[in-house]
Amino acid sequence: MSRIENESGFLSSDAASVGSEDDLKVDLKSDVKKTNGVNPKEDHLKSMRNAYESIIQHVGEDIHRQGLLKTPERAAKAMMAFTKGYDDQLDELLNEAVFDEDHDEMVIVKDIEMFSLCEHHLVPFMGKVHIGYIPNKKVLGLSKLARIVEMFSRRLQVQERLTKQIATAMVQAVQPSGVAVVIEASHMCMVMRGVQKINASTTTSCMLGVFRDDPKTREEFLNLINKR
Repeated sequence: MSRIENESGFLSSDAASVGSEDDLKVDLKSDVKKTNGVNPKEDHLKSMRNAYESIIQHVGEDIHRQGLLKTPERAAKAMMAFTKGYDDQLDELLNEAVFDEDHDEMVIVKDIEMFSLCEHHLVPFMGKVHIGYIPNKKVLGLSKLARIVEMFSRRLQVQERLTKQIATAMVQAVQPSGVAVVIEASHMCMVMRGVQKINASTTTSCMLGVFRDDPKTREEFLNLINKR
């Protein structure tokens, strides 16, 4: 079983939406509490824009060149979108999509597309997430599994921690008999810099409950996610 890093308190501020181009847009006016008449997100955007201006200048570019005039603001808005998973709550994301159901066989959603930012270099890693769980009188709306992935991937991450966070969120959501999560991803920090190995991929797993304790259940899950 792969090494998984633990993180205390990671379920305290969780959520994000998934699936459309609108998800990449940052709304600076809605659902924001203003302090002394100042929108905190607008203040953050301004500070980040100034930081990107400094970065562009320090790599030797002319910040006043036509193609770069709006780049700092675009980059700041993009970064806010890429890290919006810090903003919300798991309960809000689930939105009461937990249902009583007398089903105790394995449920798997595989090939959930994912991208995130490596917290070490701030460059992307991307791949697919496979989630399986065995219900214990409760099932979760299938789209919510993808939303949980989105919630944790839209922040600065390492793949090991992301894997464990998704699994633990599933436990909190439906208290299943077991949860299994596998992530397969390519890391741009290994492709664009450093060793520059374009075909390298990283696989991490987290097995909880019956998936950890019962080799046959774990084997069934792994066989099903590898079946094409």
